[in-house]
Amino acid sequence: MSVEDGGMPGLARPRQARWTLMLLLSTAMYGAHAPLLALCHVNGRVPFRPSSAVLLTELTKLLLCAFSLLVGWQAWPQGAPPWRQAAPFAISALLYGANNNLVIYLQRYMDPSTYQVLSNLKIGSTALFYCLCLRHRLSARQGLALMLLMAAGVCYAAGGLQDPGSTLPGPVPAAAAGPMSLHITPLGLLLLILYCLISGLSSVYTELLMKRQRLPLALQNLFLYTFGVLLNLGLHAGGGPGPGLLEGFSGWAALVVLSQALNGLLMSAVMKHGSSITRLFVVSCSLVVNAVLSAALLRLQLTAAFFLATLLIGLAVRLYYGSH
Repeated sequence: MSVEDGGMPGLARPRQARWTLMLLLSTAMYGAHAPLLALCHVNGRVPFRPSSAVLLTELTKLLLCAFSLLVGWQAWPQGAPPWRQAAPFAISALLYGANNNLVIYLQRYMDPSTYQVLSNLKIGSTALFYCLCLRHRLSARQGLALMLLMAAGVCYAAGGLQDPGSTLPGPVPAAAAGPMSLHITPLGLLLLILYCLISGLSSVYTELLMKRQRLPLALQNLFLYTFGVLLNLGLHAGGGPGPGLLEGFSGWAALVVLSQALNGLLMSAVMKHGSSITRLFVVSCSLVVNAVLSAALLRLQLTAAFFLATLLIGLAVRLYYGSH
């Protein structure tokens, strides 16, 4: 199995086990994000500014990368510091920043259910840029696997979880917010297409950058998250009046920040040693974790759509990574 296929060729069993453990941890952290955010709610609302959480997450990742270089977990490259190689990571930071903000603006032009269903198109856009930019050709079997992955996301978004107090299956946030008709404006559709394209481009561009540069991963992350901190600091400062940086934070909120920071570092390792396609499978598999935790912690009910989505994800994994 090649790196592009998501495997790690030539690895001894201990290293292969560590790779598998890393993917499982990342899947668990992705899946735990939404339930942990729900546990942060006070009177049905998140008590802190979202920009504060994003900024603190980027700052935590930056500090962890600096610490790993300082204590020698990853060797600093010999010779002069390769600061010129830092500049391309500014593009990655801008792409990620644009995508994070687009998610917020998209909610103005469509209902949450429509967004959750149509946002699965980013799987297709990531595969497209993966083939164009990295010049990897997907087989018909692999293409079918990615289509099943998109179908699984649509099934889950359309009705994988249900509030016991509601008779209508569908995305929980939309149900909790009260009745809302399905709708999307022409501008919303254009923004959604842009969101999916930027999502795919940012993932593939970062993968290409990390693999082409012969630098330690921690140093590459240091470059990326330095720009990320600067960008999000500007967005937070320009966001207008609101709660302070740490105002409204609780133990659950701190856990959200820490888990997302660690997951970001794990994902960077996936991008450098695996592929953007591997990341897609991690995110999709996290839907299962999300549903199980939501059922256990938030007392939401699993529906038939959840089990169908789980079946489709399992079939997609088998098709993409199984023996050809």
